[in-house]
Amino acid sequence: QVQLVESGGGLVQPGGSLRLSCAASGSISSIKVMGWYRQAPGKQRELVANILSDRFTNYADSVKGRFTISRDFAKNTVYLQMNSLKPEDTAVYYCNVVSQIRIYWGQGTQVTVSS
Repeated sequence: QVQLVESGGGLVQPGGSLRLSCAASGSISSIKVMGWYRQAPGKQRELVANILSDRFTNYADSVKGRFTISRDFAKNTVYLQMNSLKPEDTAVYYCNVVSQIRIYWGQGTQVTVSS
């Protein structure tokens, strides 16, 4: 079974930083895309950032300049460095992996930005 193990969430004050990580373990076909989505209460899940095999990245407009996505190809791990966090960033963050044959989701990790 393929598992996406997420870590790094928690409570942080506005202006603070967090670093999320997601490691894909188990048998998996070649990974094409790794990324992060988030979902706040009462809202739809939205793309935060992703990174392709050629290292091309995409970011939601709301996080550009503050978040940085990176990937360790050898370890099948994706990271999301989140700086200058705002209360609006509060959500459950989900790791997303697209392989050649399937789409996988992490269990979600809570990020809360509050004083």
